Amino acid sequence: MFKLIKFLRPYSTQVVCVLTLVLFQSLFELYLPNLMSNIVDKGIVNGDINYIMRLGGIMLLVAGCGTACAVLSGYLAAKTATGFGKILRGKIFSHVENFSLQEFDRLGTPSLITRTTNDVTQVQMLTLMMLRIFVSAPIMCVGGIIMAVSMDPTLSLVLVVAVPILVMIVYIITGKSLPLFKAMQAKIDRINLILRENLSGIRVIRAFNRTEYERNRFNEANLDLTDTAIRVNRIMAALMPVLMLVMNLTAIAIIWFGGIRIDIGQMQVGALMAFLQYAMQIMFSLLMAAMLFVMIPRAAASAERINEVLDIAPSIGDTVQVKGHGSRGGFVEFKNVTFSYPGAENPAIRDISFSTKSGEVTAIIGGTGSGKSTLINLIPRFYEINSGSILVDGVDIREMSQEILRAKIGLVPQKAVLFTGTIAENIRYGKKDATLEEIRRAADTAQATEFITGMIDGFNSEIAQGGKNVSGGQRQRLSIARALVRKPEIYIFDDSFSALDFKTEARLRRALKKETAGACLLIVSQRVSTIMDADRIIVLDEGQIVGIGSHKELLESCRVYHEIISSQLSGEEIA
Repeated sequence: MFKLIKFLRPYSTQVVCVLTLVLFQSLFELYLPNLMSNIVDKGIVNGDINYIMRLGGIMLLVAGCGTACAVLSGYLAAKTATGFGKILRGKIFSHVENFSLQEFDRLGTPSLITRTTNDVTQVQMLTLMMLRIFVSAPIMCVGGIIMAVSMDPTLSLVLVVAVPILVMIVYIITGKSLPLFKAMQAKIDRINLILRENLSGIRVIRAFNRTEYERNRFNEANLDLTDTAIRVNRIMAALMPVLMLVMNLTAIAIIWFGGIRIDIGQMQVGALMAFLQYAMQIMFSLLMAAMLFVMIPRAAASAERINEVLDIAPSIGDTVQVKGHGSRGGFVEFKNVTFSYPGAENPAIRDISFSTKSGEVTAIIGGTGSGKSTLINLIPRFYEINSGSILVDGVDIREMSQEILRAKIGLVPQKAVLFTGTIAENIRYGKKDATLEEIRRAADTAQATEFITGMIDGFNSEIAQGGKNVSGGQRQRLSIARALVRKPEIYIFDDSFSALDFKTEARLRRALKKETAGACLLIVSQRVSTIMDADRIIVLDEGQIVGIGSHKELLESCRVYHEIISSQLSGEEIA
């Protein structure tokens, strides 16, 4: 929790103001019972109206100042806490943006969402409570004890018994609740995971009539969270009644023994009233501290989860001395590259070596799980290779700035991802200052203009989250247009034509040949018809290259390629 305090620095002035106001508020509240005691013992007993009016006016002034301090400190505390939450969310988001795919795989999307929202909210609420209570509770407790002892040291023995009992109760209850609060956050992650899967996979769920199964799965996770929440709330629910019981018994003891001392003439009525007020202030300060301790376990668990994210050093980063662009535009070379996913027994790809340059089309084909997409994802440095080297324009990508590297690449991923906004904004995502003419040209090349102009608002038509309001083929074409508008040196198409019919794909490939002339093209595809005309075809099998060459060369020399061809084309078409 303390590691996160550094993010409060921009609000340090407001924090000081809040603590100062709370300090004055506490001092005003401590002074009021003393004034009341003097009014009762000196003013009312002696019948001195002027004395009563004078001290009464002072009491009203002190109470008004205390109220003003309370209101202003509450406003500044709320403003500080929400600002702290804003900074913390921003820090998590910006830090997560630097993660490689390996870190995303490790933490998981649902957990990152929970940590950025729910966990930050818990820490934010604790910050608000601490700003109000952290100063006032100790001052009220210590100040109340000092004032009570000054009123009557003998009667203060009641507090010597009551205060340790209260502290012990708070310690026991909060100690038992901390593990349960940590478990609750993990169970919230689980619910987020199931909810995301259900919302994103609703078509599959309904198509296979698995609605009841998914409902039961969610209910099971929901019930698990509910049971844990009930257990922790049962523990916390016992706190308030026990504290109130101790407070009321303490008040009874003070009145009982105070009445005896008044009867024997060792204490005044006003002093007993003030002593009772100070005792209540002490008890309420401990009660406020208990409320704070109720929130600390859950906020501490949340802070631990937030720190876990912030403490993760991205496995991929820029070197201290990054190299420039290199001298050979659009040149890609793999040298004995081997890569394994974390925890995997065998490498996903091993000993991969090939090169391709601008003006060439290099296609990658292979069976499912052969490592095609893995190989492609290594070029933009989404993952760090285990051995070997990948050169772009003659420079090792590990010695190149990630920003410079990715500026050279136009990637069309296997799963077409669109963002909320207009069609023009989605295409402009590839180049933020792209003109409308450039957008139209990219859409024409991607064979997307026809369906775009058929929409009511054309390029200003809205795209729903994830592109749910357009078809799979339309999403792919918009994703291709987004890469084309970038005009990069290297184009990477990761099975980007799978949702297109053969006629549209043929038109698209013809248009791409003109638009991408002079650039380096890397195409991953399951369709033989897509890659037959490539300058170079790389055949992968179980993570290794089993063949490199043209279509005709591989037909004669590569058994794996011949098997793939035979599974898709007839004998006449192969011939």
